[in-house]
Amino acid sequence: MKKNSISWYTSLMLVHQRHPNTVCRICNKSIYRRPVELHKNQGNAFCSARCYGISCRKEKPCTICGTPILAGANKKTCSRRCANKQRTGLLYKLNRPKDKVIYQKGLKMRLMDERGKKCQRCGYDNEKILNVHHINRDRKHNDLKNLELICPNCHAEEHYGK
Repeated sequence: MKKNSISWYTSLMLVHQRHPNTVCRICNKSIYRRPVELHKNQGNAFCSARCYGISCRKEKPCTICGTPILAGANKKTCSRRCANKQRTGLLYKLNRPKDKVIYQKGLKMRLMDERGKKCQRCGYDNEKILNVHHINRDRKHNDLKNLELICPNCHAEEHYGK
């Protein structure tokens, strides 16, 4: 009885087999899709999930060699080699007026060389934690006469203690 049921099933599959009516947009394999699905997807048909995934990729060209790279990766170049080519000729740390960290470090070092490595109010001598304080509280006025080297306790007392 199993032989009859298997042969009946295979004959049924041959009768209901559809003829291809379109091709996969990625690999051009002949496939069948219902006309309603083709109309709904504006004629786009894919043979597998892999081909659909390939169609969804958003790629942009590498700025140096033009090889496609994924757009969502926030990259401009495809490899380290192209990145090195792109960086040639760049001058780092020049014309960077907004780099406050380097500028503030330089101010602190100049103050420590000029006035010593201790708090100017209480004499605390841990140079790692000393702060640069603007006497007139204008952060843009970085003249050395307007700056003071003080410890965090004196700095907090200056701003919040009064």
